[in-house]
Amino acid sequence: MLIYPIFTVILGLLIGSFLNVCIFRIPKEQSISYPPSHCMKCGNRIKPYDLIPVVSYIFLKGKCRYCGEKISMRYPLVELTTGLLYLAVYINYGLTLNFIKYIVLISILIVIGMIDFDTTDVYSSTTKTGIIFAIIFIIIDYLLTYNFQAAIVNYILGGVLGGGLIFLIILATRGKGMGEGDAEICLLCGLFLGLKMTGVMLMLSFILGGVIGIILLITKKKSRKDYIPFGPFIALGCILTIFFGQGILNWYLAML
Repeated sequence: MLIYPIFTVILGLLIGSFLNVCIFRIPKEQSISYPPSHCMKCGNRIKPYDLIPVVSYIFLKGKCRYCGEKISMRYPLVELTTGLLYLAVYINYGLTLNFIKYIVLISILIVIGMIDFDTTDVYSSTTKTGIIFAIIFIIIDYLLTYNFQAAIVNYILGGVLGGGLIFLIILATRGKGMGEGDAEICLLCGLFLGLKMTGVMLMLSFILGGVIGIILLITKKKSRKDYIPFGPFIALGCILTIFFGQGILNWYLAML
């Protein structure tokens, strides 16, 4: 039914609007619920009809209704991206537990990835939230299947692989290449993905980080001394794994 994809996109757009609030306020250590949305220049509270995801931005021509302050293009892009990713999850998984699990994971990763990109910091409030949700889904999976190996051990091992590998890299490099926040992100991703898909996620994350890092060096956007946050690459690698992980794993195994 067409109603389900439409509802999924609308849900993603609305959640995307909330994610924008989280991305902006968490680094400032502000409440994500209070005060209500307002213009950062003139202080006027934004009316509900000016908070319609993407649509309000278009009608307002990317400016505050009251003072004309320019609104970053990032806001509608985050909303639209979230909506499209939610739709992609629905197309791939339908209305299942995996649909709910993966839209939650994607939402958390968008916040973590964007904040890390902006600040080069990973906030424990975001990773702890992700880990709590992961544990909830592991418990639900077990209650639905009563398969201890598949529902619990698999995901715990995924978390151990994800967080443990990055932690070992941190120890080996004495924290020069990655930070504890990167280990926390991989831990929560592993708890969501399970052992095999965590391996795929790590591989994609390192490939993306390496390729983009080389491009930034070649184009002189970054120097060897500059720190490049790894969180966005983990987030992107995890999201790609959600959609293509099994196919990539099957292709790799067929090549052996």
